[in-house]
Formats: sequence, structure tokens, C-alpha cells
Amino acid sequence: MVSVLFLSCLGDPPASMNTTSYDVSKPDKVFYWKMTTTWPPNFPVVGEVAEKYAEWVDELSNGQIKIKVYGGGELVPPLEAFDAVSQGSIEMGCGAAYYWAGKTPAAQFFAAVPFGMNSQQITSWLEVGGGYELWKKTYAKFNLVPFMGGNTGVQMGGWFNREINSIEDFKGLKMRLPGIGGKVLEKAGGAAVLVAGSEVYTSLERGVIDATEWIGPYHDYKMGFHKIAKYYYTPGWHETGSQLEFFINKNLHDGLPLHLQAVLQAAAKRAQVWVLSEFDKQNGIYLDKLVNEENVEIREFSKETLDALRGYTEEALQEMIGNDPLSKEVYESYSSFQNRIAKWSEITEKAYYNKIQK
Repeated sequence: MVSVLFLSCLGDPPASMNTTSYDVSKPDKVFYWKMTTTWPPNFPVVGEVAEKYAEWVDELSNGQIKIKVYGGGELVPPLEAFDAVSQGSIEMGCGAAYYWAGKTPAAQFFAAVPFGMNSQQITSWLEVGGGYELWKKTYAKFNLVPFMGGNTGVQMGGWFNREINSIEDFKGLKMRLPGIGGKVLEKAGGAAVLVAGSEVYTSLERGVIDATEWIGPYHDYKMGFHKIAKYYYTPGWHETGSQLEFFINKNLHDGLPLHLQAVLQAAAKRAQVWVLSEFDKQNGIYLDKLVNEENVEIREFSKETLDALRGYTEEALQEMIGNDPLSKEVYESYSSFQNRIAKWSEITEKAYYNKIQK
């Protein structure tokens, strides 16, 4: 129990101030929410962070917001999370913004842009470069408020059942590749297929798709892709710093007291740090397992292949922003920030990897 005491020399407290004892362990009102994710239940890292987010919110709010997490398919199909939260049938969701490209093309900039910014850079853009304000603007018309939910870092280029020696090898390729990367694949003559995480393995095994990208060695090992695909390529040109998200029904969010809105934001910032840290740790461990225990050979896309994909990326982006004013606004903010920060990264981060790191 806590009592508020005033020394007599300070005079009487204002009439509006409550000087009675209160119990901080008993919140005035408790909000019980559900969160649906686009990931399979308890999926490593991306599913785990949803559970951790619920724990952090409970702790930071002193028990005023309690969130029960459901994996994709337990309440609604994974790719229906956006609509369910928008309509208010579920309070919040967890996923990646490029899944909602069909709702608004601009959403893709808040997940992954081929040949785009890495995790450090995109976090800077969102936090201090105006990106988050544009993200909120993009989601507001769907009655949603977005929050950062972690970043995977640079991903791998994917698993293939054919060699990719040149850009010509993408012709006729059916690949699980969401977002803008999928548009680039189509320009290269392939077919982009959007498959939920729980269906990727069987789709690749049965030949529904010829290739898949996922995230990196940790998940790829757990998913067993090395058992059904021959070739493992790097780098992940399509997802250079894939941003994850939480999104909350805007009516519910705006109706919360300001201190609880701040709790939701603070927990999201913690998630942003935890996800990248966990991915860096686990990917290092499981890359070693794939190479030294499973004898997986890491292959690199050729410079010529990457140059061709970069050209197709520019075409895809220009087509997208030409048809959508909001996408153009977001693109201009994203690209200008990337161009500015690239000069700094050139003489620091790139120099570190090329000249300092063994």
C-alpha cells in the first residue's frame, strides 16, 4: 500500500488531488484482448515474439491489458488477420505488411523492398525519418494502428530445385515470394505464389512451387527445406531487412488511456530489439548445422543476375507508385532516406564487413 503524505510546511494539497491510500497491484480496469498472427502457432521467433509482447504489455501495464495469442488458423486464416482486426472482431494482429498489398500497395514499404534498407536503416527511417508517421497514415483508413514488431535482418535468397546461373533461369519458375519481390520475379519470367507459412513445405515437396524463400538458416533448418530442395542461395535481394508488425484496431487503441497507449508502443520497441537479436544468434548456430552437419552448399547469385533483378525492381516500383499517390509519397520518403544513409554506411558498415571483420 502507498500513501501520499504532505509536510505541513507545504500547505494543504489541492482539492483535486486524491490523498487516500491506493493499491498499485489492483488496476482500475482490465482490458482482455485477443491477438491473431499470420504465423503457425508457437512458430520460432516470429510467433514467440507475439507471446513475449503479450507478457511485456501485461507487465508494463500492471495487468491492465491482458492479451491472449492465437496462431494463424486458430481464430481466422492467417491472411485474414488484417480484415478481422480492422473490423474489430479481434483486437490486434501480428504479421508482415506486405501480406496486405492487395489492400494498399503502400503497405509493402513497411515490410520489405528489394535492394532496400537493412534492419538498422529501416528502424532509423521508422523511428526518426518520418516512416512511422506514413505507416500510421497508410493504416488509418483501415481503422488500424501499426507498431514495429521486430526485424529479421537480411534474409537468404531461398531454396531452389534448379540452379540459378543467370536471370534466364527464373523463367517459368514458380516461387513462394510475397510483396514487391514477387512482382520482380514475374518481370523476370517467373510466377510468384503467395503461400502461408504452414503450407510452404508441402507445396515445395509436391511441386506446387519450384522454390521458396523463407527467412534464414534457423527457420529453414526447422522447416526441413534442406531435405526437399537442392540449392540454397544468398543474398536475399528481395528482403534486405524484413520488418514485422503488430497492428491494433484503431477505435480500441484510441479509446485507451494515454499511459496504456504508451505501454503498447514501449513493448513494441522491445520486440524490435529482441527479434533481430534472436535471429542473429540462431541463424549463426543453424548455418553451421546446415553446412557442417547436413552438407548444404551455399551458392551466390551472380552479379549479372542481381543487376538484372535490380533493374526489374526499379520497373516494378515505378509502376506501383505511378498508380497510387500514397505509394509515391511513401516511396519518396523511403528512397530519399536510403540514399542519404547509404553514404554513411558506405564508409562505416561496409568498411567494417570488407576490411575489419574476419
